[in-house]
Amino acid sequence: MAMKQDIEIAQEAKVQHIEKIAEKIGLSRDDLEFYGKYKAKVPLDVLKKFDSNKDGKLILVTAITATKAGEGKTVTSIGLCQGMGKLGKKVMLSLREPSLGPTFGIKGGATGGGYSQVYPMWDIDLHFTGDIHAVGTAHNLLSALVENHVTKKNQLNIDPTKIVLGKVMDMNARELRQIVVGLGGRSEGGVPHESRFDITVASEIMAILALARDLKDLRERLGKVVVAYTYDNKPVFASQLNGVGAMCLLLKDAILPNLVQTLEGQPAFIHGAPFANIAHGNSSIIATKYALKMADYVITEGGFAADLGAEKFYNIVCRTGGFKPDCAVLVASIRALKMHGGMTEEELNAILKKNIPTKEEEKKHLEYLEKGFANLDKHIENMRKFGVPAVVAINRFPTDTDDELAATKKHCEKVGVRFAQSEVFVKGGEGGTELGKAVLECIEKEKSNFKVLYDVNLPIKKKIEILAKEIYGADGVVYTGTASADITAIEKSGNDKQPLCMAKTQHSLTDDPSKKGAPKGWNLTVREVRLSNGAGFIVPLTGKMMTIPGLPSVPAAERINIDDNGYITGLN
Repeated sequence: MAMKQDIEIAQEAKVQHIEKIAEKIGLSRDDLEFYGKYKAKVPLDVLKKFDSNKDGKLILVTAITATKAGEGKTVTSIGLCQGMGKLGKKVMLSLREPSLGPTFGIKGGATGGGYSQVYPMWDIDLHFTGDIHAVGTAHNLLSALVENHVTKKNQLNIDPTKIVLGKVMDMNARELRQIVVGLGGRSEGGVPHESRFDITVASEIMAILALARDLKDLRERLGKVVVAYTYDNKPVFASQLNGVGAMCLLLKDAILPNLVQTLEGQPAFIHGAPFANIAHGNSSIIATKYALKMADYVITEGGFAADLGAEKFYNIVCRTGGFKPDCAVLVASIRALKMHGGMTEEELNAILKKNIPTKEEEKKHLEYLEKGFANLDKHIENMRKFGVPAVVAINRFPTDTDDELAATKKHCEKVGVRFAQSEVFVKGGEGGTELGKAVLECIEKEKSNFKVLYDVNLPIKKKIEILAKEIYGADGVVYTGTASADITAIEKSGNDKQPLCMAKTQHSLTDDPSKKGAPKGWNLTVREVRLSNGAGFIVPLTGKMMTIPGLPSVPAAERINIDDNGYITGLN
């Protein structure tokens, strides 16, 4: 009998009222702002009551480099939480909010899968509590104020060709990557100039929301956003447009963390939505900070692989929030490792259709697996550079053979890292207890000596070089386009003493998405460098990385539907 679809499992789940979930972490009915029966926001003044509580243990879930085989990072995060719940631990999740662009594009939803999901997945994957929409509106208000200022006398002397703040929308729309605005004459359309759209979750305003410690910090960060440069190359800040107060008003609810639950009743904060291959890819500092005050163990997740979400969690989020992770879980799958070893998509699909491989096929698959370990090893090496002990979690699929699992376990023993299987997709929390035990043992027996990788006071090019060589495995860095001029401008403005937030493909350790494994003998290409002054980081754009994704040939949107009775299909 075939397993039910994610949406079917979610719609049939017997879950608790959010008030009951809140009680588990010391919150009462009066502490919540309800969004229906199963979602609630927690006001900041309520959270402050927990400030004196001791912090719990922090577990970061990350992964090997993404492939079309699927690594299962979010399902593992949720399943691990449920598994630790089965082991009697007081545990909580702190996850990002999904973006509509990927939900309707190539990736689908981001709420776990099978019997390890957060609930209600359809709301969380869609509009949720409106946080992303609020960020988009605040961003576009600021953009409108900039354009209006340039059109109406331009007292700040803004050069229209140097307006660096574009527009945003929460949808994959490649046709809006480069646009011309202001057509139709000054009184009707404004001043013509080139602009662009980014996806909302790549907006600096989203990064600011996720990094802000409170409303005061949010206000200060919004004011520091550089929106343009003058004719004499001086930065123009959002505070000079006098719209920061209005932006804060639009974000007054978005800054409050959202409380939901797993299918097995563990509490989960889902808050903040910065993209991981463009922005910093982690849930909000507020959500993680207070989850640590409410639970003994907190599981958070860095977007995409360890070279992106985990690196940015360590170098940006932990630096800003003062977090010290106790353990990292590195998620991999046998299928994904084989793709890193050279297996094609066609061969992968053939495995899914064929139950019993031949002896020759089994041998070939083991060879692919052995070669694919190079990608796993690089990510293990990277985690060790931050001083955080790791557990490798193999997200098990029915097509994995005993020989393949044994080979993976043996390899992990060889490189000296803990190993556990995860069957949380099919079995829920019960399938996460082995991983839960490995994580608890790791925390108990291996002390974390967390440290960041570089000093923010180093020159920008030196910081880029450190990440390129240490994390990606590059030989060096090549600067093209406006990159060198951008760096010079940032340094001259005195805004260079900030961490980096690399915009890089998630499909490879390199800047070329077609290169799998752990390539050597290559150079990282940086074509542009943007300043996110309010967020407090610098964004080098590498390779052909775009800040608004496009749709694939067959978008996920084509299989999503709701019938006349309100029953949803195709969302997973």
